[in-house]
Amino acid sequence: MTAITMRKRCATKRTFKSSLRAARAGTPSPLSLAIRVPLLPTFSKKPWLALLIAVPLLAASPASHANPAPRLPIIHLPTVRLHTEFVVEVNKFGQVVRVKSAKGCSNTTFNAQTYGNALQMWIRHPNGSADIGLYRVTYDYDPRTHMVRRGIALIRRGGTWGNVEGAANEMLDTARREAESASGRNLPPLQNIIGATPTPPPH
Repeated sequence: MTAITMRKRCATKRTFKSSLRAARAGTPSPLSLAIRVPLLPTFSKKPWLALLIAVPLLAASPASHANPAPRLPIIHLPTVRLHTEFVVEVNKFGQVVRVKSAKGCSNTTFNAQTYGNALQMWIRHPNGSADIGLYRVTYDYDPRTHMVRRGIALIRRGGTWGNVEGAANEMLDTARREAESASGRNLPPLQNIIGATPTPPPH
């Protein structure tokens, strides 16, 4: 069938039939879904105009395979009151030397967080001075305000740990020594790795 004959038949019937098998059988196809909307009787005389309108409609439709927006993590805070307390030894600088005893709660994360905070504490007077001694440090979490209140009380002054390095400084020293030890561990000299520099041949 020639194009002229096809145009004559379309003009006689005033309709535009798709040549796609899927469209004739009623099965949706990638084009039939986009073309169905603009193929109204108004465009029956000019089917090519319907195709021109269908293209921008197809381009304007949102992509179905677009990646969804990333979801932010949800932090679930405790819904009950939490209480921990620690007895700590404090040196002459006001640094905690070690945790002598501890009382935890049912929340292991809160236990670990407050234990780590107690090890890094400084306990000093407002003028910067400190008393060697044994102190009780408490942590209380309020589920209504989501705040933690820390309390400090002196148990007794004095102790044999006045000149002992603070726990926080000791941890930093240990981490630095381990990093320095690991930086050159099991590595041969650079010259053994790259070998001798070759001499370029004369031209």
